[in-house]
Amino acid sequence: MLVIAIPVIAFSPMFGHLVGYAVSETGGLSELRDRNPGMMLLIALAITVAFLSSWGSSLGLLDAELDFWWELALLVVIMLAGHWLEMRSLAQTTSALDSLAALLPDEAETIVDGETVMVDPADLRLGDTVVVRPGAAVPADGRVIDGSASMDESMVTGESTTVRRAEGDTVVAGTVATDSGLRLEITATGDDTALAGIQKLVSEAQNSTSRAQRIADKASAWLFWFALGAAVVTAIVWSLVGMPDSAVVRTITVLVIACPHALGLAIPLVVSIATERAARGGVLIKDRLALEMMRTVDSVLFDKTGTLTKGEPTVTAVEVTTENRTEGEILALAAAAEADSEHPLARAIVRAARNRGLDVPVATNFSSSPAVGVKAQVDGAEVAVGGPNLLGEHGAGEAPLAAQWSREGAIILHVIVDGSVIGALKLADEIRPESREAVDALHGRGAQVVMITGDAEAVAQAVAAELGIDRVFAGVHPADKAAKVAELQGEGRKVAMVGDGVNDAPALAAADVGIAIGAGTDVAIGSAGVILASDDPRSVLSVIELSRATFRKMKQNLWWAAGYNLISVPLAGGVLAPIGFVLPMSVGAILMSISTIVVAVNAQLLRRLDPRPDVSASAAQ
Repeated sequence: MLVIAIPVIAFSPMFGHLVGYAVSETGGLSELRDRNPGMMLLIALAITVAFLSSWGSSLGLLDAELDFWWELALLVVIMLAGHWLEMRSLAQTTSALDSLAALLPDEAETIVDGETVMVDPADLRLGDTVVVRPGAAVPADGRVIDGSASMDESMVTGESTTVRRAEGDTVVAGTVATDSGLRLEITATGDDTALAGIQKLVSEAQNSTSRAQRIADKASAWLFWFALGAAVVTAIVWSLVGMPDSAVVRTITVLVIACPHALGLAIPLVVSIATERAARGGVLIKDRLALEMMRTVDSVLFDKTGTLTKGEPTVTAVEVTTENRTEGEILALAAAAEADSEHPLARAIVRAARNRGLDVPVATNFSSSPAVGVKAQVDGAEVAVGGPNLLGEHGAGEAPLAAQWSREGAIILHVIVDGSVIGALKLADEIRPESREAVDALHGRGAQVVMITGDAEAVAQAVAAELGIDRVFAGVHPADKAAKVAELQGEGRKVAMVGDGVNDAPALAAADVGIAIGAGTDVAIGSAGVILASDDPRSVLSVIELSRATFRKMKQNLWWAAGYNLISVPLAGGVLAPIGFVLPMSVGAILMSISTIVVAVNAQLLRRLDPRPDVSASAAQ
């Protein structure tokens, strides 16, 4: 008795009030208060009636035929199992808003009376002077008052290319100085920073996202009124024919038999299996409404950087401007000069040389000049690698292909040996090899493919042309990405947004389905309903196929669960009594169990679905 008494006391509202915690009201009471009757109210009604009648029967107050203890126990156990499966299927994730706050450094280095003092970024005030060391994050929005640095703004903009910020330029909280230190004058703190603005957009988008009524709830609402109406009709008819005792028995039988055992498992079990299968294919379902909605998507909006492309600069071409050199020699010399640099472009050059298996000579006397380039001694010659300012220092002209590469939005670095230009390197954000296949497959499913990016129009159009993308939004600021989602939705489209950066978070939250690349930021992941553990954009196709297969199983299970009630409720009410057949309660309980087994077995067929993105998924029928 003690084992039974403990949970009863623990879930008592009065006991909770005395101890200091709140016990939420039951689902049935909530549906009654909201005037939205459904499965929970029907379950509560059936449990209450069955309990009271069984109690009365046990006390000898009612007929022995009204003893429904074992049916009542079966009802409670199966419904609790359904709710447990439902809760188990929900993904546990961190908050997107907490992840935004985590971009800020733990401490800020300020200058007070000529001395450096470490303070909490929350304590910064307008006009404070802050030192940002190489590799450190900016603690608050500010204006550069001393120094210059290449800023990695990918955490905020989602774009991989570093941006040079010098005296007079503004920098935003959360960005990182990659190669040099800066001194800033704080221009915005707290809620006024750009990062806080994005945080607000995420919050608003999440709060404004409509929460569609689940299919099972709608079916349960219809079933509630059907069962209640059938019970009333049953009571009236049996009473009119002069059999009041049978009226009570038949009415209770209808209410108990109508309890949606199978319906309670129809959706949670399908979702549980679907999410498990998805996880095996590298697709994490955080919001089951997103999974249900994905089947209706007709427009997929991809962020460019880090989604369709690799999100990092890559050497995509080498031009030779002198007859006595080869592409390999030029790339090897450039890699030798850049070997000691930590700049992202330098790492890309060294990586390209290593990938080609080139023999990179050892360089000495390395030096770098911000916004100009690097130089070093390689095999007795001075090798310099840099951009337009480097050419200006040497009075040299651009390589012939430089203008064309520039129009394509690429970064061009020239290689100079002893004052003479010997070649040029084209660096760009490399397109993922799987992206074209993903775009073609989406077109095959009748979906419009749209790309959105903060990059210039030339860069965006070059990528779109190569991939066959239908529509491009270029030069879009972070705060405007959610507006582009709304623009597509205003055209009557169901939009899935795929992205990986902080700037994608508001758009992910505002889209009908937000899909985050798992290698992206925690903020993007926290704002999405679906998370791709890999960087493969073809995984989006897996989500579509999984959504369609899952929806089919949901419909099949709902039809079976509802169909069972459409047949069993009239039989329980005694519709065939005139010909001598009345459905016994024991038979009804067995039918309920069978219906649950059918639903469970049908859901298990989802395990035949291959969730891998590189396989043409065929949904389980």
